[in-house]
Amino acid sequence: MPTIFTRIIDGEIPGRFVWRDERCVVFLSIDPLAPGHALVVPIAEVDHWLDLEPELVAHLSIVAQAVGQAQQEAFSPARVGLLVAGFDVPHVHLHVVPIRDMGELDFANVAHDVPAEQMEASAEVMRTALRAAGHPETTDS
Repeated sequence: MPTIFTRIIDGEIPGRFVWRDERCVVFLSIDPLAPGHALVVPIAEVDHWLDLEPELVAHLSIVAQAVGQAQQEAFSPARVGLLVAGFDVPHVHLHVVPIRDMGELDFANVAHDVPAEQMEASAEVMRTALRAAGHPETTDS
């Protein structure tokens, strides 16, 4: 049975994508820790990041850094946090989160039911920053 992330990648479930290449996608979290909270997800279904091929780990890290730089430009946070937890969905995903302090990386503080307009606005400013940085992998939706 495909994971919820595979279903999002395949278009069965909607997602707010900001990046797509041959190895991974990036879409916004539906329960963000902060505006712009993005998930870097390999297309291949792998449960634990330790089981990824080293080349894919490197690629995901490069993409996460590009997304973090776009978040820095778009949201002007004090830092951009990067987390790999893996408990909620059995499909590797890197959380890239613009933050003002460490407390914002606590999953007890996720925002539920963020209005669609706010989510789309966050995605669009990230897409704009990614395009401005020269990333052709930037998606339109």
